Amino acid sequence: MSDLKKTDRIDSSSRRRKERGGAAPSNVDKETVLQEKVVHINRCAKVVSGGRRFGFAALVVVGNQMGRIGVGYGKAKEVPDAIKKGTERAKKNMTSFSMKENTIPHMAIGISDGGRVLLRPASPGTGVIAGGGVRAVLEALGVRDVLTKSLGSKNPFSVVRATINALRKMRTYDQVKSARLANGDDLV
Repeated sequence: MSDLKKTDRIDSSSRRRKERGGAAPSNVDKETVLQEKVVHINRCAKVVSGGRRFGFAALVVVGNQMGRIGVGYGKAKEVPDAIKKGTERAKKNMTSFSMKENTIPHMAIGISDGGRVLLRPASPGTGVIAGGGVRAVLEALGVRDVLTKSLGSKNPFSVVRATINALRKMRTYDQVKSARLANGDDLV
């Protein structure tokens, strides 16, 4: 009887840990586990005859920490609904990006609207040196060692899009090599 209660406690504690965003159970496939991060929540007010009506917009980044991420923007009258819409849109817009072990292949600058973001590869053990939207995107992507600097606008949406623009420029050595060989160019 006591063994049954002990296993029940273990199952319920792992279930609670999963609900809080802790470590997933080992029987779950790693590719299906998506990490979502809310980058920014914006409150908008509409003045009507009875007072103000508030709406919310949420910028959400979703990633599998293995090279795939998506960004979504959801709007609703309540915050949880806005986050839910943003998460659904981010899951629909997921794309793959090139990585080199736990860092990025080379330096790149991404530009979107007023946002400019510099990404540089870092040696193992450095960590993610980034802030705000850049950190959310890189952690969801699975990058563990990178140096970044936001050079332009502080608008979270522009910064996130500039980070994704920089990631789109990433090419691994093998990708460049196969493209040059296909064109008949010499490797230098």
